[in-house]
Amino acid sequence: MDRNWTNHSSVSEFLLLGLFWKPQQQQILFVLFLIMYLGTVLGNLLIILAISTDSRLHSPMYFFLSNLSFVDLCLSSTIVPNMLTNHIQSSQTISFPGCLTQMYFFILFIVLDNFLLAVMAYDRFVAVCHPLHYTTKMTHQLCALMVTGSWGIVNVHALLHTLLMAQLSFCADNRIPHFYCDVNALLKLSCSDTHLNEMMIHTEGVLIMVTPFVFILVSYICITTAVLRVPSTKGKWKAFSTCGSHLAVVSIFYGTIFAVYFSLSLTHSAENDIAAAVMYTVVTPMLNPFIYSLRNKDMKGALKKIICINVFSFQQ
Repeated sequence: MDRNWTNHSSVSEFLLLGLFWKPQQQQILFVLFLIMYLGTVLGNLLIILAISTDSRLHSPMYFFLSNLSFVDLCLSSTIVPNMLTNHIQSSQTISFPGCLTQMYFFILFIVLDNFLLAVMAYDRFVAVCHPLHYTTKMTHQLCALMVTGSWGIVNVHALLHTLLMAQLSFCADNRIPHFYCDVNALLKLSCSDTHLNEMMIHTEGVLIMVTPFVFILVSYICITTAVLRVPSTKGKWKAFSTCGSHLAVVSIFYGTIFAVYFSLSLTHSAENDIAAAVMYTVVTPMLNPFIYSLRNKDMKGALKKIICINVFSFQQ
């Protein structure tokens, strides 16, 4: 594989220039990102552990949540450890195969996050709009099929763009103004024809990112319509509360993308790209466990049980 890539490019490694570009900010940013990454790992692992060990949480909603936590953990781990290691070693380099590998896993997990949010929106739609048929509709087989189907589609998507990138030539400039191997940054460095890559990004890439968002939007329109038909205020609040955590995560995920890439399009810059990337690769994966645990009594109970058991075992 390495030989094939070498034949297409005279560049054997790239320099990741993003994030730690100002010496006076390096130590502060390093500590901040280390703390956020450790929080991401701990928070998401606790969510997965709580769901797997507490029988009360063995339902479709928590099954999807455990998958989301796993994907968030993997997404952050694809980017942050390499960035922190490079800082410790005073190195900015990443090999050509390593760069493409990182790009593949970044595309995989960021799009899979998108798909899982859509799957969770469908789960909330069934829970609110068809509560009496929830158990018959949201079967274990359907839940497993939706998750495995998402993994399959996203794997093909990530592999497509990675293989297209591997066919390009990189001749001279190897400096990436980012803290990971971003697709757009790599395309700008290529000295070969990138029309096919750009066409696939603007067609298949946009379609696979927009479709889950539209699905989420339609689901919440149906949920809102159903909730408004509920006569009592208490009933409306109870129905909306079942969607609160998911809606908060969706708002943060898509709000970041829209705020940076659309609202700030007139003043688009590398700093805006990096700010957006930090939000959905570091901040959002860290916040998701807190959002779901703080708003959910069953989740808080399961987490307290795990913590108490571990503290008791440690004291013994």
